[in-house]
Amino acid sequence: MIYSSNVLHISPWECAEGLFKGAGHLLPPSSGLLLIYGPFAVDGVLSPESNRSFDRSLRGRDPRWGIRDVADLVRLATSNGLQLVSTHEMPANNKLLVFQKKRSSSVTK
Repeated sequence: MIYSSNVLHISPWECAEGLFKGAGHLLPPSSGLLLIYGPFAVDGVLSPESNRSFDRSLRGRDPRWGIRDVADLVRLATSNGLQLVSTHEMPANNKLLVFQKKRSSSVTK
């Protein structure tokens, strides 16, 4: 299992790419899990207002930062042999995303 908490919104997109690429290579098929905790948009919708405000603040500090959309992470997961298996609402407008390594996959190199 790999666990990442409150990282993807305060780092460049390349960090997300590296996290999913590493998970795709390191996790065992079927049982390997990548858990990601933090604030996320869903299909382009970021709510509530406090998360939209937070996102503006992050992007103001560094334009490479910002709250990521689950759909973009699902695309990264797919290209690295993982799939989103569950999403859990958490306190303070956060989510826990659970990705699982597919049984057999072709991972991009």
